Amino acid sequence: MDNVRHIPRTATVDDDASATALTGEQAEILATESVLGGCMGKPRLLPEVRTIITGADFYRPAHEFVWNAINALYDRGEPTDPIALAMELEKRGDLKRVGGATYLHHLYQHQSFDPAYFALEVRRRSDLRSEIELGRRIIQRASEPDAEPGATTTFIDDYLKRRAERDAGRSGDPADALIAELLDTSALDDMPALEPLVGDLLHLDSLARVVGPSGHMKSFMVIDFACHVGTGKRWHGQYTRQGTVVYLVAEGSRGIRKRVRAWEKHHGLRADNVFFLPRPVQAMSGEWDTLIEAMHRLSPALIVIDTQARISVGVEENSAKELGVVVDRMEKLRAATGACVLVIHHTGHQGEHGRGSSSAKGALQSEMHVSKKGDNASNVIVTMKVGKQKDDEQHGEMQFGLRVVTIDGEVRPDGRPVTSVVLESLDARPKPLTPGTPEWLVATLANAKVDLTWGGPRVIKWCAENGIQMRKDKIEEAVRIRKRRGSLDEALDVRNDLPPNLPRDLEHPTPPKTGGTPGEIDQNPRSNIPPTTGGGPGDAPSKPPSPRSPSREGGGEGEDRQNTTPEHPHCTVCDTPMDPDWAARGYDTHIGCDPTTGSHPNTPTANHPAPEED
Repeated sequence: MDNVRHIPRTATVDDDASATALTGEQAEILATESVLGGCMGKPRLLPEVRTIITGADFYRPAHEFVWNAINALYDRGEPTDPIALAMELEKRGDLKRVGGATYLHHLYQHQSFDPAYFALEVRRRSDLRSEIELGRRIIQRASEPDAEPGATTTFIDDYLKRRAERDAGRSGDPADALIAELLDTSALDDMPALEPLVGDLLHLDSLARVVGPSGHMKSFMVIDFACHVGTGKRWHGQYTRQGTVVYLVAEGSRGIRKRVRAWEKHHGLRADNVFFLPRPVQAMSGEWDTLIEAMHRLSPALIVIDTQARISVGVEENSAKELGVVVDRMEKLRAATGACVLVIHHTGHQGEHGRGSSSAKGALQSEMHVSKKGDNASNVIVTMKVGKQKDDEQHGEMQFGLRVVTIDGEVRPDGRPVTSVVLESLDARPKPLTPGTPEWLVATLANAKVDLTWGGPRVIKWCAENGIQMRKDKIEEAVRIRKRRGSLDEALDVRNDLPPNLPRDLEHPTPPKTGGTPGEIDQNPRSNIPPTTGGGPGDAPSKPPSPRSPSREGGGEGEDRQNTTPEHPHCTVCDTPMDPDWAARGYDTHIGCDPTTGSHPNTPTANHPAPEED
């Protein structure tokens, strides 16, 4: 009766239901159950079935686990009945993932007399899914803004080569399958390169991790990644590939909403392509396989796991063996989706390394370390340092400040507004001008609305009257810069637009010592400026001016400024001590102080609260 092909009982219709055609997925599941059940009941047919399909051909990961266990038992010469199979899966830690012993008995009851016949259907469905995936990648690549005709042929060539390798692997000879996978140096050029997702930091089809101490803005950094990928907005000036994002909020789910709303308001975009699952999915549970299947259908570009500890409850993270299983589960998620799987993890009590066994780091394509300094939004500096980049040059440190954002339409019970914070790159922010340089004087004169037609003598006199001590040649260079601007409006923007180390204007000769515009000497005789020792007539006085409060431009030399120690420089807006590291970068104001409006949130308030813990 071996030539009689068994029709699975589940394929028949109920007595009280009308006959309907099976869907494609239902037909594939029935064929899969017939193959696995047939191999369990008639292991002598397994060598023939192996020439037709491999574990990767099964649609559900659970079926691949069962297939691998059946093959392992057969190769060892052991029984493949449900009891022996359940014991083998229990040893592998996969019994719960496949549905337990009950599901194995279900497969055994639906065995086929001809599993090879149904294996052909499983293979056909697998090939069709591969072609669908090929078409999806071709359409996605051809739809990109920088797409070029013919660029998608790489996908086609890669597909055909992999198809040939799989066909060779089905010959039944393991040596043939291994030989078919070997590549020569020319074939290396056909291997697809890593596709960037966010600059050189994150890549598609890779496993990455963000580590840092608790409460050091890791989640804010990753939310920033997620929303930029979801919207396609450039990440602080770096390339971003737009795609679907799935964020597993396994920790701190209650605070995720206002963080996202703050990002949307600050950037003026809705993060409609970002989806959140507000609970953990345990990597060692059967639900993780469900997650893999769901993500395979959704095809996201980025999957965020927040945090590693919350999806591996019960796992001894200091054990390389146990943590290795968790990493393998995340690798299966990556392989099934082709996404970047980004994990958030805490560091230990000391150092910058992720907590637990270091074996997990070997599987990472990239790892970033995030830390912060400061105690409220006005002076916090968040630093991200790349700790590992497997195939690219490692970046230096990147630093970010915090911008407080008020959530629209929400207030606290006491009437105060609800706020959150977003990250702003400090590396992309223009560096402050150094006091005493010509460029700084140009900005100072522009902010003071000094007439653009003033020449050297009048500017020198103005500097003396306002307590600004500079050499004559620097003042005259500032005058030349102002005249090249051509208008007062352009001079007002010099703080942001003027390039550093602006060269002298070599097209015009240096003005004579008399300087100024025609007739200016009569209006402002140099003899009115008292001479000083060590300089010619008209030079700025060397005697310090009387004490005065420091100017907003940072050029004041008053008593408060003189009493400021180098270790604790003061902000030029609110005149309170600044963080020494922040000042060492060349900044003369707090992050939250605005030189234009004069606002200075020097203490945590409703509008400038202390940053949230992540």
